[in-house]
Amino acid sequence: MDVPIEKKKFPQSKLLMIGLGALILALIIYVIVSSSGGSKLNVEKERLSINTVDNGVFQENIPVNGVVLPITTIYLDAIEGGRVEEKYVEDGAVMKKGDPILRLSNTDLELSLVNQETSVYNLLTQMQISQNAARQNTINKLNQFTDVESRLIEAERLYNLNKKLYDKDAIGRQELIKSENEYNYQKQRMQLANQILSQDSVATKQEQSQVQSSYQRTQNALDLMRRKVADLVVKAPVDGQLTSLDAEIGQSKTKGERLGQIDVLSGFKVRVDIDEHYISRIYNGQRGSFTFNNVQYFLIIKKVYTQVTNGRFQVDMEFENEVPEGIRRGQTLQIRVALSQEKEALLVSKGGFFQKTGGNWIFKVSDDGSYAYRVDISLGSQNTEYYEVLNGLQPGDKVITSSYENYGDVEELVLKD
Repeated sequence: MDVPIEKKKFPQSKLLMIGLGALILALIIYVIVSSSGGSKLNVEKERLSINTVDNGVFQENIPVNGVVLPITTIYLDAIEGGRVEEKYVEDGAVMKKGDPILRLSNTDLELSLVNQETSVYNLLTQMQISQNAARQNTINKLNQFTDVESRLIEAERLYNLNKKLYDKDAIGRQELIKSENEYNYQKQRMQLANQILSQDSVATKQEQSQVQSSYQRTQNALDLMRRKVADLVVKAPVDGQLTSLDAEIGQSKTKGERLGQIDVLSGFKVRVDIDEHYISRIYNGQRGSFTFNNVQYFLIIKKVYTQVTNGRFQVDMEFENEVPEGIRRGQTLQIRVALSQEKEALLVSKGGFFQKTGGNWIFKVSDDGSYAYRVDISLGSQNTEYYEVLNGLQPGDKVITSSYENYGDVEELVLKD
């Protein structure tokens, strides 16, 4: 006889345990899927910067800061050391060339000037004595020459007379020979006198030239010493404004110490700091631009300082045309320095996305604007406003350019109004 088997029923507690296990399993699966990189994230559109990729004129440039400086600065150094005795003007004064600024005193230098003047005066006195002696010597030699010349004339007259008398047998031969010998002797004396007079003239000229040269050197030394003493009064070398004056009454200044500077007010230049990364791409003639009072102005690089300090180097830029009215020394300007020529390119606006992606990918918005997804891109050069897009995007594409810092590894953004 068959015995009927009763069907067992699951207790309610067991059913609850099974349901709870299924819920935990679903949660685990969700976490795994979320962490696998294929997750989505809801974001509000109003918190995003969405820009359209489009073709446009592109020029690579870099933003830099420049300080307005005078077109020329003349530094004032102490040519001679000394103690500050007087200040004629204060810092900031507008000077004319030759205007006195301050006066130094230097006792040793002033005493050297007195000694040098004394040496010149002594040498001048010696020159006068020497010239007088040379003149007297020349006079004596000229007197001797005149005497010899007179004796020669007399001897010649007597010899000629005796020849006539001898021809007439009025005198003997001995008398003729005696007058002839005297005449020849006086001729030799005349030749010697001429040589002595000529040598004396040469010697006198040489002596005068040497004395004059010595006097001129001494006089030049005196003039130099006078200029050194005159340099104790510091004067403005050019027209301009006196700045950075560092001198007080009673202060001692050493030779070569910086006293201040004169800023030439005829124009301005801009001293710009640039990152050393661009040193190979910066050269004379490159242009830069900046906006001042809502007007754009242009600058040209005139000088590149290749010395790198703290990772930066400097260049001097001058205004291409007019100088902005109201610009002042020491003012800071934000300048864009062009690194390339203008060209047509596909452009995407700069934004915080680059810090996260390095320019390797970007969130592209779907056609209906309901979500955005990651796409790989390649960027080229950049300027202050745009990146150059090499591939990965097309004109008209909309992309998110704001920061991605809070998105983690999310692959897709669901855009909520």
